[in-house]
Amino acid sequence: MSSAALLSGAGLVTAQDAVPLAPPDKQPENLEVEGAAGKKAGWAIVGLGELALEEIMPAFAGCKRSKPVALVSGHRDKALKVAKAHGISEDAIYDYQNFDRIADDKRIDIVYIVLPNSMHAEFTIRALKAGKHVLCEKPMAVSVEEGEAMAKAAEEAGKKLGVAYRLHYEPMNKMVMEWCRAKRFGGIRAFTSSNCQDVKAPNIRLSGKLGGGPVGDVGVYSINAARYVFNEEPVEVTAYASRPEDDPRFREVPESVSFILRYASGAVASCLCSFGTAESRSYHVHCEKGTIVMDPAFSYRGLRLRTISKSGEESPTESTEVMVPQVDHFTAEMDGFSTAVLDNGEVVTPAAMGLADMKIVEAIAKSIESGAPAKVAR
Repeated sequence: MSSAALLSGAGLVTAQDAVPLAPPDKQPENLEVEGAAGKKAGWAIVGLGELALEEIMPAFAGCKRSKPVALVSGHRDKALKVAKAHGISEDAIYDYQNFDRIADDKRIDIVYIVLPNSMHAEFTIRALKAGKHVLCEKPMAVSVEEGEAMAKAAEEAGKKLGVAYRLHYEPMNKMVMEWCRAKRFGGIRAFTSSNCQDVKAPNIRLSGKLGGGPVGDVGVYSINAARYVFNEEPVEVTAYASRPEDDPRFREVPESVSFILRYASGAVASCLCSFGTAESRSYHVHCEKGTIVMDPAFSYRGLRLRTISKSGEESPTESTEVMVPQVDHFTAEMDGFSTAVLDNGEVVTPAAMGLADMKIVEAIAKSIESGAPAKVAR
C-alpha cells in the first residue's frame, strides 16, 4: 500500500483526509494563557529628537511594563502632536525651564534622557533630585567628573540610574556574552570592531559644544562590546584621530578615531569609529578555536550572527549563521529597566558601566592629544 493512503474503520482514506482541519474540542494541558497586565512604570521622555520620535516612542507599543506618561521638550507644538498620538495628557508636557515640576507628577516613575551629550549630566541630576529613576542615553556624560556627579546624585536620592546600552537586552549580543563567558571557542585573543557612518550637517553629533564626536556617539559601542567579550577592563589605550582640512563638517570634532585597548590578560581590542565613511557596524571575536562575527552588530535592526570554526582537526572550516528571533531593542531595554524599578532588581546597564566607559573615552582623548599611549584610570 502506498504511504499516501491509510486504513480506517470506514475504509480507505487518503493521507490528506486523515489530517484534521479543525482544532480539537479538548484544549492541551500545557496551554499558556497570558495573565492580566501588571503595573506599568510611567516614563517621561526628555528630548523629542530623531531617536525619540522614530525609535523610542513607537517602541512603547510593544512594552508590557512601560508606558509613556509625560514629555519634556523645548517645542510645545511638537510635544502636543506627540502627546496626542500616544495618549499623553497635555498637563504632562514640560519644558526645560519648568522641568523640576516633575517632582510633583506622580504619574512619572522613570525619566529617559534623550538630549545632546552636553545636557546629560544636568538633566539626569535634576531628575534624580526630583525623586525619579533615570535611564540616560549613552555616552553617560562628556567627562568622568560629570559621570561621577551623576552616580553620586543617584546614590544620594536612593534612585536607580542606568545608561542606555540597548545591546545588553538584544538576543544575539546576549548570546555572544554567554559564549565569551563560557569560552565556547577557547581562549579569547583579540577583538576587532568598526562603527562608522556618514553624518551630514547640520547634526548635533558634529558639534563640539554639544559634546559630539565619533568616540562618544558610536565608539562607545565598540568599547562596551569589548568589555562583554573580554570581561575585563583595559589598562592602556593608544589612539589616533583624523580631521580632513577640506571638510568643514569636522571643524570641531574628528572625522575618524582609531584606538587600541590593551588588557592585563594580554588581549587586545582594535577599534575604528567614524562620521565620514560608508556605514560599517561590525565586530569579530578572535578565539583559539574559532571566530564569532556580528555584522551588522550595532544597528537598531537586521543584526546577523555567525561563527567560523572547525568541528574537528581534519574537518574544513565551517561558517554557521545563528538564527535568533529579532526584538525591538528599545522595547526590551525600557521593559528591562522598568522591571528593575518595579521589582527593585539590579539594573543591567548601571551607572558604573557608563562611568567605566567614560574613563576609557577620557584615555582615548589623552592619547590623541599626547601622541602616546595613555593609562586608563581605575
